[in-house]
Amino acid sequence: MKWFLLLVFLAIAFTLGYGFYIKPDDFKTGEFCIGISMMGLFFVWMPLFIYHRWKDKSVKDYMLTQENLEKMRDESKEKEL
Repeated sequence: MKWFLLLVFLAIAFTLGYGFYIKPDDFKTGEFCIGISMMGLFFVWMPLFIYHRWKDKSVKDYMLTQENLEKMRDESKEKEL
């Protein structure tokens, strides 16, 4: 998954760069390449990246529950001592 994300990101970056490179000569094609790369970045790469980073994590560890608040208070008291 890591290599796939890297490959997709590089393809998007290449398409974006190509779009800016070709834009002065062929405005319509340049804008199309820039638009496709932005759509690919936000609708393909970003959800895959978020899934890859969060797939083995528990959301409960990051929520402000009473138990987690007590842990934070205990840790801050230990640091003061």
